[in-house]
Amino acid sequence: MDYKESLSYLESLNVFGSKLGLSRIERLTELLGHPERRYRTVHVTGTNGKGSVSAMTAAILTESGFRTGLYTSPHLTSYTERFVIDGEQASEADFAAAISAAKEAAEAMLAEGLEQPTEFEVLTAAAFYYFAEKHVGYAVIEVGLGGLLDSTNVIMPEVAVITNVAMEHADRCGGTLEGVAHHKAGIIKRGVPVVTAAEGMTLDVVRRKAAEEGSEIFAYGEDFRAAAGAEGIDFSSKDGGAAHYALALGGAYQHQNAALAIRTAMLLAEKHRAVTHETIARALKSVAWPGRFERFTLEGVRIVVDGAHNPAGMRALRAGLDAYFPNLPRVFLLGILKDKDIETMLTALLRPGDQVVTVRPNSERAAAADVVAAVAAGMGLVAVACDDRAKGLDEAVRRAHVRSALLVVAGSLYLVGDIRAMLTAGR
Repeated sequence: MDYKESLSYLESLNVFGSKLGLSRIERLTELLGHPERRYRTVHVTGTNGKGSVSAMTAAILTESGFRTGLYTSPHLTSYTERFVIDGEQASEADFAAAISAAKEAAEAMLAEGLEQPTEFEVLTAAAFYYFAEKHVGYAVIEVGLGGLLDSTNVIMPEVAVITNVAMEHADRCGGTLEGVAHHKAGIIKRGVPVVTAAEGMTLDVVRRKAAEEGSEIFAYGEDFRAAAGAEGIDFSSKDGGAAHYALALGGAYQHQNAALAIRTAMLLAEKHRAVTHETIARALKSVAWPGRFERFTLEGVRIVVDGAHNPAGMRALRAGLDAYFPNLPRVFLLGILKDKDIETMLTALLRPGDQVVTVRPNSERAAAADVVAAVAAGMGLVAVACDDRAKGLDEAVRRAHVRSALLVVAGSLYLVGDIRAMLTAGR
């Protein structure tokens, strides 16, 4: 298959939906010769921040001299963003070759009378295959959904990272916050150290699972922490590690994410002398992670593009905006999926006097623009719905220009990907 054909094949798998469980991915990877066993891995889950932590951890490993893969989801504009080695996306040809290999294995499964693998399972198996074919030494693997039954959970990592736990995908992960925590703790393997920023009851769940598996646990706020420093963070840990690190990624929420990546790197440094304070510092100062408190300027208007798409993410974004731009008026360009808690998200994000422009993200699961606008209007805010994303961006820029305001784009990665593409293309 060429790249276009590989995308058509992946699209054809959408009819099978999203199914949790490991039986299909286990057979798929077996038929591919277990590529996921040909390199070391770090496994990352969590409600928010897992993409940023994955990107920072991968950058640290690359800076330390390891050829390093990074598997994340979803993508912003191109599927090739999901398969990255040393900061470089897979070529379309290499992506298509990996999908072709996974398709051949999937067809063999069907010939055996087994169930068709889902799109995400095929993508995950293809990523494992791609990294093996490209001879990576490490791969940082981001969980797709939950952890326990997620198709990435066939790896045996060097470190398991659980960024945090909040109510998301509860319908797929037990129905309660405790159930979500149980699913995320499912990535913990026997004797594999755990780094986490989980708190309260969710931390208790993670601790119990770690104890069952005989795994050492390192909890943010107890075993290590980070405080805001000059253009970065001051990191410290109980075992004596303390240093200042400059951060390339903006947003106050990145302080905690960076601390998780640093603590993970410290554990890897116990096995590899190449991982040092200097390599960590260089990586954190240069790492890029598009769509996370990313800043643009258009027609004199300052813009922040952020992938916040749930209540916890919105709270983190609000904290970042309050820290970086406390006195600027704000105009929001929002697009949210209909299965999200829209009212709670807007309550967490918006403050009195904000103006809101809403659009429909490019997803079958998207909430209508007028639905989101009605929620904002019900909060007493000026809100207008647009039937087109480009028109929505124009309207938001116009309003921000008139008010000398900051423009913030958020609500869904589907929206962020489209708007970011417009901004990088100069609209």
